[in-house]
Amino acid sequence: MIFLCGIPSEPSLGLVIEQMQELGLPYVLFNQRRFAELEIELEVIQDRVLGWLHLGYAGYRLEHFAGIYTRLMDHSLLPEFEKEAPGSLLRLHCRAVHDVLWRWFELAPGRVVNRMAAVGSNLSKPYQAQIIRRYGFATPDTLVTNDPQLVRDFLAQHGRLIFKSVSYIRSIVSTVEAKDLARLGHIRWCPVQFQEYVEGTNVRVHVVDRQVFATAIRSSATDYRYAHLDGEEEELEPTEISAETAERCIALSKALGLDFAGVDLKITPDGRVFCFEVNPCPAFSYYELRAGQPIARAVARFLGGID
Repeated sequence: MIFLCGIPSEPSLGLVIEQMQELGLPYVLFNQRRFAELEIELEVIQDRVLGWLHLGYAGYRLEHFAGIYTRLMDHSLLPEFEKEAPGSLLRLHCRAVHDVLWRWFELAPGRVVNRMAAVGSNLSKPYQAQIIRRYGFATPDTLVTNDPQLVRDFLAQHGRLIFKSVSYIRSIVSTVEAKDLARLGHIRWCPVQFQEYVEGTNVRVHVVDRQVFATAIRSSATDYRYAHLDGEEEELEPTEISAETAERCIALSKALGLDFAGVDLKITPDGRVFCFEVNPCPAFSYYELRAGQPIARAVARFLGGID
């Protein structure tokens, strides 16, 4: 039995559900927005993880689940809480349910995509970059600072820079332009990450256990995910990467404790491979639907223990 959790209308989870059905794999779906229907009991006895999960009128033993796939969002942001007072019984129940769920995900002996402990490296991009370099990837020269003069010196050194957030919270990667230099003083209140601009082709590599799906993205935008904001259309297509690069992606993902990861690469015209970051909870539907990559099927097969 496989436990799937999140909001079913979210495309990545929806694609995995479709593949579970096509493969005939038994699963239980927890719709996060219906958290009020969920009760969970967790107990650890002599290294055994035991308990019950009650969903609606059905009950399931935790030890019967061989795989878990989680796409849970921050429960405090669920629409159900728009009119709920702080500290309400509904909020307390929701918090308690999610707390036990995450503890179960960490302790469950089966396949868990992915455990919170493995997600931790992405909370700090500079920290994760140090791990990335150990696995043979180049990383951009980086400056994290709240000192405007250091940024000017860094720009003089590299000629062209991009900037983005330091944390895991998504931000639009942007090129440093004249208008940004005029407001550099603002960074005194919040350190910002600046990097040398790397020329080349963006490649997103999805690693599922030991399978690799590489997608090349053609776009003139600094951040291809937001090319539409400038009225542009990015092009995605499956691509081949070298066996060495593929093995490095697999080794890096395993080192981070990730059975499923999205590795962001840029391959320069002279063949150097830069790695920007590893996403521990990739929203892969964008790449599957645009480039025809069978990522969801690979995830479903992995959860089901199908080689």
